[in-house]
Amino acid sequence: MTARPWHAEAWARLQARRERDALPHALLLAGPAGLGKREFLADFVKGLLCQHPAGGQACGTCRSCHLVAAGTHPDVIALGLGLRKDGGTRTEIVVDQVRDLSQRLSMASQFGGWQVATVDPADAMNAAAANALLKTLEEPTPSTIILLVADEPARLPATIRSRTQRIDFLVPSHEVSLEWLRGQGVPDAAAALEAAAGNPGLARQWASDGALKQRGEVRHDLKALAAGRGDAMEVVKRWQATDPARYAWFAAQAATDELRARAAGRPAPLESQLDDESLDAWYGKANRAREALRGPLRTDLVLLELIAAWR
Repeated sequence: MTARPWHAEAWARLQARRERDALPHALLLAGPAGLGKREFLADFVKGLLCQHPAGGQACGTCRSCHLVAAGTHPDVIALGLGLRKDGGTRTEIVVDQVRDLSQRLSMASQFGGWQVATVDPADAMNAAAANALLKTLEEPTPSTIILLVADEPARLPATIRSRTQRIDFLVPSHEVSLEWLRGQGVPDAAAALEAAAGNPGLARQWASDGALKQRGEVRHDLKALAAGRGDAMEVVKRWQATDPARYAWFAAQAATDELRARAAGRPAPLESQLDDESLDAWYGKANRAREALRGPLRTDLVLLELIAAWR
């Protein structure tokens, strides 16, 4: 079992099914990045293949555990973003990868137990890959379990979602998150948790990688631009230099805080000149910019359009 308290219920349910020999042939671990889905997955796989498990926990000392730890267990097939011919990392999982996976799963387990296939990120499969996986899901082989991981499960076709049993990882309560962060020794835990919209995993990461500083920059930039100060191109250049999607996240968050302050009759922190309707529309635009930054569009143009709408 992982050290994240919000995993306890899902872990207990899954282990109960295992004890009844009622595990599904396909599971979808779904929820926002930062909630420990992959840690949960790793612990489950280790326990499933362990030769001497206790309560679903791997012993860590048997041959199977050593092979899993080394990444060489013959009954574990991990499917992820592969490499292109030029050596770069693909941005999607392609059909040939899924066909290779299906071929592997058609063979018998080498250890005589479970065969485990992981697909991560499953929401990065292109349409052809998803269709190919669908055939495998419809005709599961005995003692085989396919584990899909998706930060954005809505990107998966409904046909894939309907053929898997889903475990949702939800953002825990503020109290649970804050207690966990403090137990992890995270500095400025409350501020980090606010920046991460309550997501404790992201909060832990952001507390150590400069994200809180970036959040402050975004608010300073938007306030200056609202007052007619600052250079839009200079702002765009800074935002795109490190993690533009995160800057867009903080921009959308800042717009929400502005609207809340107005609704509560408090001084608006950004002093935006936009009316409430326009500010709400700009919030949507910031979120669409985050989405657009995933694709082939030029980062500077996406950000410039967003900044221009703010001014």
